[in-house]
Amino acid sequence: MTPEQVLAMAKENGVKVLDIRFMDYPGVWQHFSVPIGELEEGSFEDGFGFDGSSIRGWQPINASDMLVVPDASTAKIDPFFKVPTLVLIGNIVDPITREAYSRDPRNIARKAEAYLKSTGIGDTAFIGPEAEFFIFDDIRYDSQRNSCFYAVDSVEGIWNTGRCEEPNLGYKPRHKEGYFPVPPTDKFQDLRTDMMLTLENLGIDVECQHHEVATSGQAEIDMRFKPLLQMADQLMWFKYVLKNVAYKAGHTVTFMPKPLFEDNGTGMHTHISIWKDGNPLFAGDKYAGVSQEALYAIGGILKHCRALCAITNPTTNSYKRLVPGFEAPVNLAYSSRNRSASIRIPMYSASPKAKRIEFRTPDPSCNGYLAFSAMLMAVIDGIENKIDPGDPLDKNIYDLPPEELAEIPSAPGSLDEALAALKEDHDFLLKGDVFTQDAIDMWIDYKTANEVNPVKLRPHPHEFFLYYDI
Repeated sequence: MTPEQVLAMAKENGVKVLDIRFMDYPGVWQHFSVPIGELEEGSFEDGFGFDGSSIRGWQPINASDMLVVPDASTAKIDPFFKVPTLVLIGNIVDPITREAYSRDPRNIARKAEAYLKSTGIGDTAFIGPEAEFFIFDDIRYDSQRNSCFYAVDSVEGIWNTGRCEEPNLGYKPRHKEGYFPVPPTDKFQDLRTDMMLTLENLGIDVECQHHEVATSGQAEIDMRFKPLLQMADQLMWFKYVLKNVAYKAGHTVTFMPKPLFEDNGTGMHTHISIWKDGNPLFAGDKYAGVSQEALYAIGGILKHCRALCAITNPTTNSYKRLVPGFEAPVNLAYSSRNRSASIRIPMYSASPKAKRIEFRTPDPSCNGYLAFSAMLMAVIDGIENKIDPGDPLDKNIYDLPPEELAEIPSAPGSLDEALAALKEDHDFLLKGDVFTQDAIDMWIDYKTANEVNPVKLRPHPHEFFLYYDI
């Protein structure tokens, strides 16, 4: 869509307001609104000014002025605002040099796509994330100097079988038995359908929606694969739509990786394939019907997985899900069917167009622009350096003897470990200036200061249960 077409779209839809959106560094959508009369064709070059010092992980106050330049191809009409509102996603630039900002996640994704083309390996990286989430009815939490608690609740929660609901009608999925019961056990079919149809009305292709494994409203809605930047944009719309549809219906959605104890966490298995001149690069005659390039790509992800986790699993809560010995894909191995391996080669279709690799370790707390870009850079590094992924792991990991299991490397056990791995292993991200050293240093510093250390310093509620009477 061109700027001229965007202006025509606004007029045709009776738009009164322009909402400009961009991503902060940790991964939350930010926005501000202006009257639609402020949008002209020149706005798509001149941009709109804002204070970058108030955005997490960005500018110091002495260099706060920044510009957000809207991308005409991202134009959509917001489905929730009372007044007809046009939404444009923007790119961040320096107002003096007009250079793209190194810590703008969308800029990093744009550079990743450009770098892929520059290598000659391929021209398109397709990404297909399976972002799981929880639908809760109530969420309360607090963290003070002298107290700390959280409590989530759901009409589906198995812990509510004895609650006085006047009447309690039962049909609550037991722990790990939420995949795929029909209503009345599944109480969110209509809500998920509203989410799915809202996404489709925005032009976002959806493949399916369903209840997930955990009790208490765990769910999944799958978007059809798209090129990297487009999918990163769509993931932001995805989170926005799900939260707002749920909110309007009196529910709340979270993409937190592990909100419940002793039940399944929330992952974002991410499918990756590279195409060139309309042909799938990952289809071939090797293991599970993939190409040698696909195996090298797997080798790249496995080699850099511990560093990748600092970006694809970027919260302290992520590592409540990534725990060895359970169902989470922490084992740095690949397989055609073994879902406890960090990389799976899906076998649903023999079509060359369907050949892809599925990186199962990530979770939806990540910043999609950064996570998809980092994954692609690991894939490119694997292909360029012909990194051998070793033999596939087709055994049941839980049946392996301890001495054999000890030989399988594992994902980091904490965000601290992942950030340390990223600090030691990030040269592959610097190629093509996709990630800059400044961006990586800020990521590590921000996460350490604002997330790792605050969690380390606070007593945990369960510590009182364990230790108060010592």
